Amino acid sequence: MKSRSTIKGRGAQKVIQNRFFELSHEMRDDFLEYCAKEGDLSDNDKTKYLNVFPKTIVNKVTSPDVGMAYSMNPYQGCEHGCIYCYARNSHEFWGFGPGLDFERNILVKKDAPKLLETLLKKKSWEAKTIVMSGNTDCYQPAEKEFEITRKCLELFIRYRHPVGIITKNALILRDLDLLKELVFYNLISVNISITTLSESTRRILEPRTATTKRRFNVVKELSDNGVPVNVMLAPIIPSINSHEILPIAKLVSEAGALNMVHTIVRLNGSIGEIFKDWIRRTLPDKAEKVLNQIEDCHGGKLNESRFGVRMRGEGHIAKQINDTIRLAKSKYFKGRSMPKLNYTLHEQYKDGQLKLF
Repeated sequence: MKSRSTIKGRGAQKVIQNRFFELSHEMRDDFLEYCAKEGDLSDNDKTKYLNVFPKTIVNKVTSPDVGMAYSMNPYQGCEHGCIYCYARNSHEFWGFGPGLDFERNILVKKDAPKLLETLLKKKSWEAKTIVMSGNTDCYQPAEKEFEITRKCLELFIRYRHPVGIITKNALILRDLDLLKELVFYNLISVNISITTLSESTRRILEPRTATTKRRFNVVKELSDNGVPVNVMLAPIIPSINSHEILPIAKLVSEAGALNMVHTIVRLNGSIGEIFKDWIRRTLPDKAEKVLNQIEDCHGGKLNESRFGVRMRGEGHIAKQINDTIRLAKSKYFKGRSMPKLNYTLHEQYKDGQLKLF
């Protein structure tokens, strides 16, 4: 069966209405002013950058099954275009849609380094790992132009503060000099997302991300330089990449990764509609099978919100996936683990230099 026409280089294939603006038409003044200047953006496939000015940059994470205490996101929206991305829903809070808007309209927080430094200097702040990219990738294409992530890493070094990074972009290697300095003080852990070995799958699933080969090279180069790497096989989508768990585990282990984690895809909020439209266009022969198997993992639904269950799923297919992950970790990561980061140095460097006692 021939697939319907698609927008090349994008994950989402259509503009999705913002759920909240169906009930309310209030928007922040800066968005109104920007849209008035630019006109209707929905039919223009060029990526737009919009400066925004939040009051804070570090967010406390309250979800008990995420594995991080604090996150920060220099950018909102993400040009990578991963079709399954849970962060799409958050774009609606900024006045945009979760479909093509999420990939085309990138919000840039140029004040992020200043806001981060203000936090790190606070007498009341106690060091906890701050994860860059808790929502959207801090090394997405915008970073090449704005270098906000690099400036923040320089601050983590100056204030001797632990930081984690989640990315699927090879641009992280640009900052290897800073990562190596953070490693010296045991202040860094890196999480690299690898979802498939197939380039044809990656191109439709994650259209503007680094190639699979480049991501394996990132794992190897970071590991060779002593940077601790955890690989995220996330998400696993039944009948799309679920058969690749063991081969991926073997290769990332050989590249030097210290651990591997996973999630099973869940399509909460508007993502279900976006994903269904995408798979029926790009993989029409597989579409209903994949959707049915995702539902099998979540009690007959595409979405799941229960803590402790939403990441791992339930049912026969989810059990097969989770059992395969356990086998892969036992076979390829036995005796390996990510190091605990150093929380003790920051108190001595809250002024940006070593305090003398």
